[in-house]
Amino acid sequence: MDERIKVYEDKMTKTLDNLDREYTGIRAGRANPHLLDKIVVDYYGTPTPLQQVGNITVPEARVIMIQPWEAKMIKAIEKEIMASDLGITPSNDGRAIRLVFPELTEERRKELAKDVKKKGEAAKVAVRNIRRDANEAFKKLNKSKEISEDDLDNLEDDIQKLTDKFIKKVDAAVDAKTKEVMTV
Repeated sequence: MDERIKVYEDKMTKTLDNLDREYTGIRAGRANPHLLDKIVVDYYGTPTPLQQVGNITVPEARVIMIQPWEAKMIKAIEKEIMASDLGITPSNDGRAIRLVFPELTEERRKELAKDVKKKGEAAKVAVRNIRRDANEAFKKLNKSKEISEDDLDNLEDDIQKLTDKFIKKVDAAVDAKTKEVMTV
């Protein structure tokens, strides 16, 4: 593959990776420890990811358990979970925090499916913007006589094929996540 295309393929791959990361934050009725990836707690004045202040396990399908390494961290962890957009109230027994995820209602599933589609559309827009940037860069090269008209046409064809490939991958990710969210 042409090195000039490779740069844009890397950008499109990062866009797809970002979409996958966003999708791990959307819960589908099952407890997923990745839901806590964005939560940061104050650990002796330092913002620290939740995974670094305790042990996170999934003892049951709809329960996440957080066992802080220091008991005094329980209040700080609970506070951050309450402030997050998880929408779940933590409960603790003095040693561990439990997050119990309720069954999703049909209405909530539909909301999540809409959110999945919205994130997918944003990823497609990002991929198309990368294509536009690539085409503009290629046209500048042609204008400054660094590449011929034929090279320009070939590069534009290649970037379009790459764009189509990534749009298909985004669509597949959207379909898979929507199916997961809608499954009872």
